[in-house]
Amino acid sequence: MSLAEKITGLLARPNQQPDPAGGPEAPWYLKYGSRVLGIVASFFAILFGLWNVVSILTLNVSCLVAGIIQMVAGFIVMALEAPCCFPCIEQVDQLAGKVETKPMYFRAGLYCALAVPPIFMCFGLASLFGSGLIFATGAVYGMMALGKKASADDMRAAAQQTGYGGNAASTTNDRAGIVNNAQPFSFTGAVGTDSNV
Repeated sequence: MSLAEKITGLLARPNQQPDPAGGPEAPWYLKYGSRVLGIVASFFAILFGLWNVVSILTLNVSCLVAGIIQMVAGFIVMALEAPCCFPCIEQVDQLAGKVETKPMYFRAGLYCALAVPPIFMCFGLASLFGSGLIFATGAVYGMMALGKKASADDMRAAAQQTGYGGNAASTTNDRAGIVNNAQPFSFTGAVGTDSNV
């Protein structure tokens, strides 16, 4: 058994579907790397959220609230990425299964939305690093939601296909209209002359 098979066996879920959104399959290193990043991000978010909570000793209430939000975000990410860490709570596995059936952009938006408030409430290294890792996990899921890049031939073919009005974009001269119903420029006489007279 190779190292990659051992890692994927540890990170795989028991009843995981190949791709619930029906989109292109993400590479294994991106799929499991995002999961590992989410687990590491949630650990550091909880740790640095606790550090922000301790800032109540300096009477900084906004950092206290930001630390609590950051810790809750860390627990949510941990519950969704590694539900095996919560064996006593049955609803965590059900919630993780529901989120797993959603498209990737749902998870990306959720993680980015969870990461932003603590950074704005208490800007510092603790909130920037802890919530920044959660935001990076959301960005990786967003990149996976976009799918892989098309080949050069596919992009070239898409650029040459029919445009908005159905005409092929084959004209490249200076008089080509930006839109299909664009009127050509009209040339008038000299300034001060009236052609309607």
